[in-house]
Amino acid sequence: MKPFLTLAAALLFVGVTGCEGPFPQSTFEPTTSFAEDLDSLFMMIFWIGMGVFVLVEFGVIYIMIRFRAREGAEDPKPVHGNTMMEIAWTIAPAIIIVFITIPTVQVIWKDANNNPPDALQVQAIGHQWWWEFRYPELGIVTANDLHLPQGRPVSIQLNSADVIHSFWLPRLAGKRDMVLGRNNRLVFTPDSTGEFQGQCAEFCGTSHANMRFKAFVHEAADFDEWAEHFTAAPAPQEELTELEQAGLAAFREIRSPASNSCIACHAVQGVSAGILGPNLNHVGDRSMIAGGLIENTDENLASWLRDPVAIKPGSLMPNIGLSEDEITALVAYLRSLR
Repeated sequence: MKPFLTLAAALLFVGVTGCEGPFPQSTFEPTTSFAEDLDSLFMMIFWIGMGVFVLVEFGVIYIMIRFRAREGAEDPKPVHGNTMMEIAWTIAPAIIIVFITIPTVQVIWKDANNNPPDALQVQAIGHQWWWEFRYPELGIVTANDLHLPQGRPVSIQLNSADVIHSFWLPRLAGKRDMVLGRNNRLVFTPDSTGEFQGQCAEFCGTSHANMRFKAFVHEAADFDEWAEHFTAAPAPQEELTELEQAGLAAFREIRSPASNSCIACHAVQGVSAGILGPNLNHVGDRSMIAGGLIENTDENLASWLRDPVAIKPGSLMPNIGLSEDEITALVAYLRSLR
């Protein structure tokens, strides 16, 4: 009896604590019409499934009680086939499938035909293991922070630079695969301002679980202000402090092999044009670094430059052997890019 009570108490504890928030990636708090359609479809299928579960369990329990073995009772007579029951349990699942299929197809077609002409065009590209976001009409390229305007349709073109990833922004939209050489898209209209968590939802290698991003939904005027600020050129070199200028020199330094140099992989307006790693324009303003894994602070940035793989297993950014003085200077320079 004691092991049973212990198990029951453990299950109760897990159940109660599992109901406690917050849940930043909950699909049950939709903030767009697209996410609400998915939520409604899921809840409808859930309650249909619950109804089937209750009926089946009720039937199992009834049979267990009604036909249980009794002392002195005769053995039950074998029965071969029942035409009406066989017809019933063939038709019933077919009816259930129809009730599920029709609204599912309606949501699929509604999404497939949703292509507003005034939608903000965004290209989302999945890399191992970080996110690249491009705004063709604004001339903006950034990483890991996705900025969107409230009340304006957004069309996100989904691609991959390597393996299959899956773009998942649960409170704004569903998940959709990112496949090399294939264009997928998600269209939705953000209804609420705020900060929303995103995640790769397709296993893509060692640091799949560390491939995160944030979406920031701004009021229209605030989004325009962000876009204007982002397209501005960084401060000219003569305005940098002595430490920041040392960081710029370390950033530009050609190391051996050359692929271990900052400028070989990263782009900074007016400084370098690398394309292998995240674009670093205005990196000092971003909320996260290391593919959305850690907050963008001086301490975290220094740790990342010191040993990327220690923070993010499998990171394609190598440890290029920076000295502590170079790390300090690089942190100052990168944080100045605002």
